Amino acid sequence: MAIVNQATRELQIKIVYCGPAMSGKTTNIELLHDKLETEAGGKGKLISLATSSDRTLFFDFLPIEAASFKGFKTRFQLYAVPGQVTYNTTRQLVLRGVDGVVFVADSQHERMAENVESFQNLIENLQSLMLNINDIPYVLQYNKRDLANVVPLEQLENLLNNRNLKVPSFLGTAINGEGVLEALNHLKFMLFQKFANRLTGGDV
Repeated sequence: MAIVNQATRELQIKIVYCGPAMSGKTTNIELLHDKLETEAGGKGKLISLATSSDRTLFFDFLPIEAASFKGFKTRFQLYAVPGQVTYNTTRQLVLRGVDGVVFVADSQHERMAENVESFQNLIENLQSLMLNINDIPYVLQYNKRDLANVVPLEQLENLLNNRNLKVPSFLGTAINGEGVLEALNHLKFMLFQKFANRLTGGDV
């Protein structure tokens, strides 16, 4: 859950990048850390917690454009969790206190089953934390659109966004930055909408 620091007039929001292994979560985080413009001293060091075959990445930043929201500066914490099946406990730990999710799907035809499995795992992990994915703002990023064997957008939407009220989705090629900022900025907008009516008297 978002944290309000009355002393510094700062709102802290946690965003987690989820998805199957090698879908592009790490690339998203690394590119964002490199490209995001922040206030002086407003970007934390990129921290990598390595496992034997995957990594959990983390950094926080205080963006220029979000310097004031309801009188509070807004600091974001961005995490990318390991996608390997064996690291489910790590994913559960990182998801604690999550405010928003970017689900990074691999657009390659042979990865569809892993995308579906990973998305179901996200739902189950949120449930284990007494959270409902329908209550968590999230967006979908369909990554690796530069490859030759990608499935059509309609098929991805049918597999991962087949609901009465669809969530925003973005085509992306994270390795060259396409769709990365767009997905994050839209999620930030959704989070601001969610908190706008709840930020009263320092409570979120």
